[in-house]
Amino acid sequence: MLMKEKITVIIAAAGSGERAKLNKNKILEDVGGVSVIRKTFDAFYSSELINEYIVAAKAEELPLIKTLLPDFVKFTAGGATRTDSVKNALSAVSGDIVLIHDGARPFVSEKIISDCIDSAIKFGSGVAAIPSRDTVAEKSEKAPRYLGKKDLLLIQTPQAFITEEIKRAYSVAGDKVFNDDGEVYLNCFGKLNFVGGDAKNLKLTYPEDFNRAKETRFGTGFDCHRLVENRKLILGGVEIAHDKGLLGHSDADALTHAIMDAILSACAMRDIGFWFPDSDEKYKGADSMKLLAEVLRMIREKGFKVDSVSAVIMAEKPKLLKHIPSITESLANALGVAPEKIGISATTLEGLGFVGREEGICVHASAVVVKE
Repeated sequence: MLMKEKITVIIAAAGSGERAKLNKNKILEDVGGVSVIRKTFDAFYSSELINEYIVAAKAEELPLIKTLLPDFVKFTAGGATRTDSVKNALSAVSGDIVLIHDGARPFVSEKIISDCIDSAIKFGSGVAAIPSRDTVAEKSEKAPRYLGKKDLLLIQTPQAFITEEIKRAYSVAGDKVFNDDGEVYLNCFGKLNFVGGDAKNLKLTYPEDFNRAKETRFGTGFDCHRLVENRKLILGGVEIAHDKGLLGHSDADALTHAIMDAILSACAMRDIGFWFPDSDEKYKGADSMKLLAEVLRMIREKGFKVDSVSAVIMAEKPKLLKHIPSITESLANALGVAPEKIGISATTLEGLGFVGREEGICVHASAVVVKE
């Protein structure tokens, strides 16, 4: 999108985060390894459509926020309300078109940014919005009033305007407090143009929003060991009675090994052969649950934790159905997650191949980890 107009974005970042229960401004919270305010800034910067960046922030938070953003960002004083903050920021705008955006809405797409700008150029305004999927009711002390959902929109940001027009709208507004900039513009000009928003363009408001916003990664792991006599059979840290056990340098717990590899894979941290090589005598006969604890320590240092795991154990014998509850409990305790976050199943290979001939046991596992 090539434009001759100079484009400015105002990022409103002077909120309190009270509803998020963070005891700090929510724009300072970490999501996916970066602060919310940085992630929001990056969404606009990566679009390559913006010429000027202005952040409205509280004076007491300004020193910290400045360390999170590039030097070329301008800062203006946050006000007691969002309306006040935006009014202050508008005085610093030099662009022909201005986008105004919530600092706690970091998942805005380039398409929404572009569409809002294009709408403002053509119609004077461009406000991101999505149709309401739910019925909306207005709460009242007397009786609630149902508004339905037809023709009702959920308003998002960014909201783009011809700069001189939104400045005029704010001057006309006086000291009145508005819900957002679109309402200020509508109050002055009696018209407002909407563009398609996106449900993913979430404003981080409540604690559960931040949980959903955390970086999630997926990994897979596979392990296979031969069954031999005079060895214990251990799966998921549980010893299972059988006439054979799995052969390996450690205790050969194929289930735990596959899960460890899945966790490491999700964190892009190689595999257990790299970290615990069978050439190292230190790991001879090692308890795989202790190795799992070491893997969890390692990923915590990288800022990750396990959310859930699942695995399928491929074994002709022994039959494992009755052992799955105890295996699940063992792994849940080791991983520090609820048992319902552990999915273990077992299958035979109908007499086919290495497993089918009862020569070994194989395990395929997957893991979900989140960035804390």
